[in-house]
Amino acid sequence: MSEDINREKKAIKKKNSTQREMSFLEHLEELRWHIIRSAIVIVIFSIVAFIMKDFIFNVVLLNPKTPDFWTNRMFVKLGDLIGSEAIKINQKNLELISIKMAGQFSAHIWTSIVAGMIIASPVVFYEFWKFISPALYDKEKKAASGAVFYTTSLFIIGILFGYFLIVPLSVHFLGSYNVSSEVGNKINLTSYIGTVTTISLASGIVFLLPVFVYFLSKVGLLTPESMKKYRKHAYVVLLLLSAIITPPDIFSQILVCFPLIFLYEIGIVISRRVVKKLDKQLDEI
Repeated sequence: MSEDINREKKAIKKKNSTQREMSFLEHLEELRWHIIRSAIVIVIFSIVAFIMKDFIFNVVLLNPKTPDFWTNRMFVKLGDLIGSEAIKINQKNLELISIKMAGQFSAHIWTSIVAGMIIASPVVFYEFWKFISPALYDKEKKAASGAVFYTTSLFIIGILFGYFLIVPLSVHFLGSYNVSSEVGNKINLTSYIGTVTTISLASGIVFLLPVFVYFLSKVGLLTPESMKKYRKHAYVVLLLLSAIITPPDIFSQILVCFPLIFLYEIGIVISRRVVKKLDKQLDEI
């Protein structure tokens, strides 16, 4: 026990001496280089995405509005199974137009940048981790050794969830909704791409909820008791969030809300484990 305490004291002294050696401006300089490296990787992948125009647009972005998209075919099968035509989505191909001279070129550039950010996300998370890891103790580094992997995995899973579920539902509802039979829908290309990318990125960020819970619990701003106490309030917020990022129908909102509630419950488990470890460390000292 005494040896563990001595090692912990030495680690604290070493950490304090390192912190004294680096000034505030040096920390900013270190952060600047992490940002620069992340930006370089994003630019590289954005260029790759720009070159792969046909795949990015025809296979990824424009596919959710077609009847052949995987999610749309699954909803058709589900509709046939339960005998409902209402849940068969995107069976009519949505017509897109470009109303500006540079509209398609601008959409190509911005889409490439977003694609570059998504593809480069593991590197960005790694650079962020490299910046904050020197401020952690050895035990904390060991406990959070898989932070980059878990953060990247949750972010990608969230994007896939938004792309394969929320996007088709949103495209079907918004693309087929009309206020009058006299008004037809001809959707602008930039509006369609903005909807697809915004929903996908928003879902990716929302799925990082367990990561936010971990760090907030680590600094003492969140506890499992507080998460349990305000569970009902959190459910209402999650339901409202589901209503914002999905079409305004109950089926879509419930379909999206269930994974968010699951993530919240996982967050309670994570917060409980973090608090227990902190209490154990305090008892040892």
